[in-house]
Amino acid sequence: MVGPVAGCRSCGGRLAVTMADLGLQPASNAFIDSPAAMNQEKRYPLRAKVCEDCKLVQLDYDVAPQELFGNYVYFSSYSDQWLSHAKAYCDMARERFALNSASLVVELASNDGYLLKNFLAMGIPVLGIDPSDTVAAAAGKIGVPTLVRFFGETVARELVQEGRQADLIVANNVLAHVPKLNEFVAGIALLLRADGTVTIEFPHLLELIEHAEFDTIYHEHYSYFSLYAIEQVFRRHRLRIYDLQRLSTHGGSLRIFAAHVARTDLSDSATLREVRAQEAAAGLADLQTYRQFSKRVEECRDALHAFLAEAKREDRRVVAYGAAAKGNTLLNFCGITPQDITFVADRSPHKQNKWLPGTHIPVVSPEELMAAKPDYVLILPWNLKDEIQLQLAGIKSWGGRFVTPVPVVRILS
Repeated sequence: MVGPVAGCRSCGGRLAVTMADLGLQPASNAFIDSPAAMNQEKRYPLRAKVCEDCKLVQLDYDVAPQELFGNYVYFSSYSDQWLSHAKAYCDMARERFALNSASLVVELASNDGYLLKNFLAMGIPVLGIDPSDTVAAAAGKIGVPTLVRFFGETVARELVQEGRQADLIVANNVLAHVPKLNEFVAGIALLLRADGTVTIEFPHLLELIEHAEFDTIYHEHYSYFSLYAIEQVFRRHRLRIYDLQRLSTHGGSLRIFAAHVARTDLSDSATLREVRAQEAAAGLADLQTYRQFSKRVEECRDALHAFLAEAKREDRRVVAYGAAAKGNTLLNFCGITPQDITFVADRSPHKQNKWLPGTHIPVVSPEELMAAKPDYVLILPWNLKDEIQLQLAGIKSWGGRFVTPVPVVRILS
């Protein structure tokens, strides 16, 4: 499906309010392979709107999933911080859910097997499901069985017919990537055993609003979730959220724990009740809250322009680090060019020697960044700034400094 969205992908309601209009942009991971391909680049409207009924924030223009995820270049294993996060989760889950060799853990959007490999090492059977053959091939090389499919009701029904249901379903940072939201959640309800649990991690909309994290809006993210909105989706499919954890990942995320509504042994946790109250106090059920967001987006753009203009006046060289999707949203919205930022460095060889979509800034290795000795390194995946500052600590030897762009430009000490 490509084109305008008729109504809310959760409840069918009217998309009444524009929260952020970021203009025409290419898909954020559609890296350019050659200069000749730059002229054939596709751009689509990037607007986040709000359903007037259920308050789900979502894009009002869909790009086909095959175009976004078919030749995917994001590999989870290139972030040490994310690998540690995954290992800690698996240790917690094994103990909390008493997982063993008779259990089955299914991960939706399993990427390159970065998480499931931990369960395998514990002797717990796993199955990954991911639509990208590139990351699935990487998972296969480390022994993680991966089904290359878009998950939904059909895939879940096929697995159940084969006698496979999950004791634990893991879905980290995938719910936002799902255009057919109800079909996806219906699949979870089918695949989950009667006494099983699904855990889902997603960036918390409240954090996005409070910290002006508009760069997390891009075409791969069809929806942006509050607890208020996601509870309505789950109830529709007879699933209930009974617990959650606050996470620091992606600028502030939630990890929800959900089960079938028939589970009478579960009650709402204190943390779940706290977040419900926090969202209510922040006005996430009020459309006016979303209308006020655009001004903060414009302030962020103005701050980046001012920083780059000052650097140019002082004849200081600015480069970037981390060819991340959020960085591409930021750079395209702000109209940044290679004259402003010379290049972006990234650890992933799958991105190196290509050009960023839209801005056509070249992607190089971290070694090239160190050899260039820039004055400023703009950290595009600002949520990983601590990890990146450690990786590139050597820039201080020539007086180089790190900069983060969101919610406003900060030159780090």
